[in-house]
Amino acid sequence: MKRLLIIGAGFAGMYAALSAARLRDARKVSPDDLEISLVAPEPRLVIRPRLYESRPETLFAPLSELFEVLDVCYEQGCVETVHTDIGSVEVVGAAGERRSLSYDRLVLAAGSRLFKPDVPGLAAFGFSVDQIDDAAALDRHLHALAERPASAPRDTAVVAGGGFTGIEVATELPSRMRAILGSEANIRVIIVDRNEVIAPAMGANPRPLIEAALREAGVETRLGVGISALDGASVTLSDGTRIGSATVVWAGGMRANPLTEQIPAERERSGRLIVDSNLRVPDAPAVFAAGDTARAETDDLGNRSLMSCQHANRLGAVAGFNAAADLLGVPPEPYRQKNYVTCLDLGPSTAVFARGWDSKVELTGEQAKNMKREINTKWIYPPRAERSAAFEAAEWARLVDY
Repeated sequence: MKRLLIIGAGFAGMYAALSAARLRDARKVSPDDLEISLVAPEPRLVIRPRLYESRPETLFAPLSELFEVLDVCYEQGCVETVHTDIGSVEVVGAAGERRSLSYDRLVLAAGSRLFKPDVPGLAAFGFSVDQIDDAAALDRHLHALAERPASAPRDTAVVAGGGFTGIEVATELPSRMRAILGSEANIRVIIVDRNEVIAPAMGANPRPLIEAALREAGVETRLGVGISALDGASVTLSDGTRIGSATVVWAGGMRANPLTEQIPAERERSGRLIVDSNLRVPDAPAVFAAGDTARAETDDLGNRSLMSCQHANRLGAVAGFNAAADLLGVPPEPYRQKNYVTCLDLGPSTAVFARGWDSKVELTGEQAKNMKREINTKWIYPPRAERSAAFEAAEWARLVDY
C-alpha cells in the first residue's frame, strides 16, 4: 500500500483530498492500494474569509462525512515535525500523545499565520481575526465593552493594516459596535497603515471607491505611520500621536506555517516554499505544497499566487491531483490560474468586485455586495457529502478559471 498524506484541512488541504480521491476513483484504484490521509486538529473547514463578521464561532463547516464518503482517512492532531529524509511526520494528538505517520507523497497545505511583530503591548492587548478562536475572542471583547461606562477609548477601535483584511474588519466594526453599544455611542474606527495609500495591493483602479466607502462608513485613516505601542486603553503611533482606544485589531500581514522551515528547500520572504509548475518542491521531490505554503507562478507573465482562498482552492486541487498522479503513473497537470478576481466587502450594504491583476472594477454597491454574499455563503463552502458532487467540485477547482 502507498500513502498520500495531506497536512491541513483548510481550503487547499480539503481540495487536495477531493482531487486525489477523484483521480484514485477514476483510475479504479482501491483505497487499500492508495491510502489518502489528512492530518488536522479538527475535521472542519474554518471559513476564514468571513472571520471579520459577528458570531465567528459559527463560521466553519464539518468535513467528517465528506471524508468518509470519499474514503479519505482523517488523522486528528497537529504535525510537529516533518522528516523528508525518511518520508514521515510526527503528529501530536489532542491529549499530547505522539505518533509517527509515514508517507510516499506529502501535500503540505498547513496554511498561514498572522505576523505579529514585537510591538509593546500587542501580545497582551491586541486582537485579530486570524483564526476562529482569535475572532471569537474579539467578539467577546466587543460585547464586554457594553459593561463599561461610555468613554472615548471604549467607543474607539483601531485597525492596524489597510490591506484586504484590515478594510473588511474596519468597515464591519461601526455597525457591530453600534449594535452592542447603542446608537448613541460615539463610535470611531481608525485604520493605521505605514503605506501612503489605502489597499496598496489592489492598485489605483478601485481606490477611489474604497476611499468613498470608508468615508461613508465613518472609518478614518492614518497613513504613513505605524503602531509603536498599545496598553489596553490607548495606542501610540510611530509619529508620537496617542489615540485612546480599548480595541486594537491587528491585520498586518501573513506568514506561511513554520512547517515550511522543515522542508530543505528554497523559500521566499513570507516563508512560502517555491514550487515548480506541478507544485512539487524541487529539492524535496516527494513533497508538494499548496495554499498559503506555496509560491507558484500563475501564468507566464510573472504573476504569482497569493495567500487567498481563491488561489488555495486551485493550488490544493492541482497539488492533490499531481501527488496522486505521481504514485499512479499518471502524467501531471501544471498549475495555471491566469484570471484573478477580488471582491472586497465594504460594510453592511456595499462592496467592490474587480477583475485582473490591475483590479479593473466590474461591480460596485449592492451588485457587488450580492456577489460577496454569494461567494461568502455558497462558493467557498465544501460540497455536500456525496461522491459525484465532491468529485465535480474537485474538477471545478482544478480546471475552471475565474
